Amino acid sequence: MSVLISRRRALATGLAAPVTRFSIRPDYLAEPDIIPSFWISTFDDVGRFLSQNIRKGAVRVIGTSAGGRPIRAVFYGQPRAGKGTSTFSGSLGFRDVRAYIGPDYARKVYLDICGVHGGEFEGIVGSVNLLSVLETGQDLRGRRWPEITAAAGALDRIIVIPIMNPDGRVRVPLRMIRHRGRDETVQEYFNTGGKPDGTLIGWPKCKEHNPVDFSTTQFPGGYPNDAGVNIQHDDFFGSPQPETRALFDLTARERPDLILNMHTGAIYLQPLCSFLEPALTPVFEALYRRVMTALTQAGLEHTGDVAKESDPTRLRMSPFNLDSALNMHCGSLNFLIESPMHSTSTAERDGKPFLQTPDRLLDAHLIAQQEAMKFLVDTGGRARWTPPSRPK
Repeated sequence: MSVLISRRRALATGLAAPVTRFSIRPDYLAEPDIIPSFWISTFDDVGRFLSQNIRKGAVRVIGTSAGGRPIRAVFYGQPRAGKGTSTFSGSLGFRDVRAYIGPDYARKVYLDICGVHGGEFEGIVGSVNLLSVLETGQDLRGRRWPEITAAAGALDRIIVIPIMNPDGRVRVPLRMIRHRGRDETVQEYFNTGGKPDGTLIGWPKCKEHNPVDFSTTQFPGGYPNDAGVNIQHDDFFGSPQPETRALFDLTARERPDLILNMHTGAIYLQPLCSFLEPALTPVFEALYRRVMTALTQAGLEHTGDVAKESDPTRLRMSPFNLDSALNMHCGSLNFLIESPMHSTSTAERDGKPFLQTPDRLLDAHLIAQQEAMKFLVDTGGRARWTPPSRPK
């Protein structure tokens, strides 16, 4: 079966938008017979949800993708007032980050980014349900999350971006992938793409070419935007993509303390530590312990051993990427979380098969958001994480 995908590269090349035909195997396009009502994951469905359900927050377009699609964010609370007197780098040299954050340095700003990779649906679903909690106190299943509501009320600013890479999400023509046991082929195909013969490009091979030439693939996957760029590994200090530029502009204005970047690619929900400012390492580890403790106590990690599961020495370090660039750009603590896939069952808990159902995945995402918000409330944010150390 051939699927027509509109690719508008006007921003990248100045040319008219070509139409690319991707030949995707029909069986890859099979969806579950029943898709849960809370599973809102497509670009159009998310757009409708934002239009119809956001009343307390404000929906704004923060930028336009390489393919000409709007990047929407939802804002709650009030932004920081005033500006600092120095750049972020300058404030580090001055040994007082308040010189960058500005007079409202005590305000607590939280940013949630999802859908950087268009074939990773779980974070998008989690963000939509988080928005439901922020609006109504309950997720789209009707479950109440009083701790999220309380934490949100204690934060000064919350920003949620459900789909950071709308081009990649639109390219993947599914609401939900049919469950395929232990076979990860279809999920991987829609994430990292297929070679001309249909075999998987695979990870990390998919990062060898950035941008990727779509004509060299059967299907390029949901990683890149319509200019072929995986923005998780953009040309940050050269010519960043419009999606990255929008994110840089947003974070320069808002100066968030904590940024969650939600991805898919783990057996259990698993934070990863990206290259970041050394002074924030102990803060990252404290947040890791908090999130992993809550997930373990909820029965959503490999074992029920809290000490083992929350041990930050088990962290896998990611090299320089979008999270690193954002930390260097605006001083934020960046927390990348990899989610399990909804379409496969490779997990075991205490040696027994463990099915990552859509409900369990949503619980895990909302618990992670809950604990991250509570952590920011309890610890006070960037200005308290690295207090002034300059000589008096």
